Amino acid sequence: MAKETVEGLCQKAQNAVAQGDNETARQLYLQALGLKSDAPDVHYGLATVCFLLRDLTSAAYHFKEVTRLDPLRAGAHINLGAVYNRMDMLDEAIPALRRGIQLDQRRAEGFYNLGVVYRRKGQADLAIQAYREAVRINPRMADAHFNLGNLYLEKEQYAMALAHYKQATELRPNWEKAQHGVEQCEEVLKENKAAAANSPVTSTVPAPSNDLGDIKIDPERLLSPEAHGAVLTSLHRVTIESDGFGRELLQIMERQIEPAIKELSTCLLYPDTSVGELSQCLAKFEAAMAHMRKEQQSLQTAMTRIHKLGDHLLRS
Repeated sequence: MAKETVEGLCQKAQNAVAQGDNETARQLYLQALGLKSDAPDVHYGLATVCFLLRDLTSAAYHFKEVTRLDPLRAGAHINLGAVYNRMDMLDEAIPALRRGIQLDQRRAEGFYNLGVVYRRKGQADLAIQAYREAVRINPRMADAHFNLGNLYLEKEQYAMALAHYKQATELRPNWEKAQHGVEQCEEVLKENKAAAANSPVTSTVPAPSNDLGDIKIDPERLLSPEAHGAVLTSLHRVTIESDGFGRELLQIMERQIEPAIKELSTCLLYPDTSVGELSQCLAKFEAAMAHMRKEQQSLQTAMTRIHKLGDHLLRS
């Protein structure tokens, strides 16, 4: 009988996996390891089979052996992190996944698994960042869209949640959980819209400290252009200014704050990032925050003027 070779045993193991006989595949890979114990491909195949057999301890061991023998193999680091996650070894999973992402930043599954770990650790913002990278690389990753929907729903950002739930249902049309998320978000947004339509417009800025006390407001009173024209003109002008400040604030958040946070988070995801690059990200983030605070102060000042002019009209 011809002597078995490592290559021949691995081929038989792959055929066994294709036929669903994972236990036979494991025995064949073990025989191959007996012939060549330092073969990373054999360890990788054996780790995969052990994972399929739900032998997570063995799967983690053999994936770790691959990272030792072939430290630049990104998939081994990512799979090791995924197995650690299944084993509830979250602190061990994060560096393994980060290393895999460093080696190959096009691996959407690396970011996806990192999102899973951060979600389980209760770090929702980091989980969102990781999932968003996953769908940026692979927009057809339905599970990542669904998990983003869940996270945005928890943060009560219903429009964002709805968008990702819809993406998940488009990619997987009969997914009941995703469809339920769509319906839930649409219902909340509908209720919020109805409530806004039936409620008076209110400002989020605290009311001025001066109190109207027992002043009685005559609902039939008419404003006189001669007596109140200057105040009305000022009120109109400052209202337009406050609208401009509000629009500018939204643009700053969208075009400066969000990209700065994304870049900063990306730097923090990679432990080997140089100090210079991290410093640049921090500087960009701090500059964006300073710009936002300045615009917030302008809006606050304008709203205070609106309240004072309104009080003046009520008292006159």
